[in-house]
Amino acid sequence: MSRLALIAHDEEKPALIEFAKRYEDALATCDLVATGTTGKRLQTETELEVERKESGPYGGDLMIGAEVAAGMMDGVIFLRDPLRAQPHEPDISALLRICDVHDTALATNLASATFLIEGLTETG
Repeated sequence: MSRLALIAHDEEKPALIEFAKRYEDALATCDLVATGTTGKRLQTETELEVERKESGPYGGDLMIGAEVAAGMMDGVIFLRDPLRAQPHEPDISALLRICDVHDTALATNLASATFLIEGLTETG
């Protein structure tokens, strides 16, 4: 079973929820992890089981980054808001960097998220 993190900035949460609904069957085959508010919305607006970490500004991005560094994460979908500065930008940069360092699949927009989920579910 693939372990997948789902993260979205506030302005991108609706898009992630719609994505999760569209790919709910595929995502249901994964062990899902999400940051706080994103995870709560996924739990209430879909039938998916999601392990919730802290919200991003409270360390959730770093908690997921630690799992990436430990080799416990197969992919990260992080729908970022590219037009707004985030108060926890250093944590976001650290998560993106650790995905690169550990060669972990990372999607930061819906197009790449689609490729990631289809690739993970094809290879199981």
